[in-house]
Amino acid sequence: MAIEAVRILTSLHKPMARTVRIALWGGEEEGLLGSKFYVQQHFAPRDTMKQTKEYGKLDAYYNDDSGSGRFRGISADNNDEIASIFKQWAAPIRDLDFQAVTGATAAPTLQPGGTDSTSFSWIGLDGFGFMQDPLEYGTRTHHSNMDLYDRVQPGDVMQGAAIEAWFVYNTATRSAMLPRLDTPLPTPTPAAGQ
Repeated sequence: MAIEAVRILTSLHKPMARTVRIALWGGEEEGLLGSKFYVQQHFAPRDTMKQTKEYGKLDAYYNDDSGSGRFRGISADNNDEIASIFKQWAAPIRDLDFQAVTGATAAPTLQPGGTDSTSFSWIGLDGFGFMQDPLEYGTRTHHSNMDLYDRVQPGDVMQGAAIEAWFVYNTATRSAMLPRLDTPLPTPTPAAGQ
């Protein structure tokens, strides 16, 4: 879906104020290894809390993680301001069955888990996960040796890619970056002898 979303954005030839990247992670089921490593290397090692120059430049990370399954909503990652913005963005795409903006009152992400967007939220960056129909998630195909391309529902991919492109476009063309919440970071442990 992410590749198709970027293809849509490219084909529109509309200028965007921010760079758009696709990230494809490995090791999600083994503890979010790919996304956690990337976040720690590029934005802020959580144990030291030293933010890199890239930290202030990342506006948002959008995650789709459930394979096939129509997008039905998005989580606002414990941020009322984000929820308000996302509700405005969702209004024109209701005909795509995209209805929900949730998570405005969710607890902050104290540790990553469940999906790769939490690797970003964990260090205070905006990481958002799209909510999808589960289809066969956790039963017949997803996370099994039957999780093959022939199980992908083309209509779901088209709908999800259009919605993802819409959210990315709105993010990349806003006059200001999306608001962030303060994330409780641990106090770094002093090195021995300090």
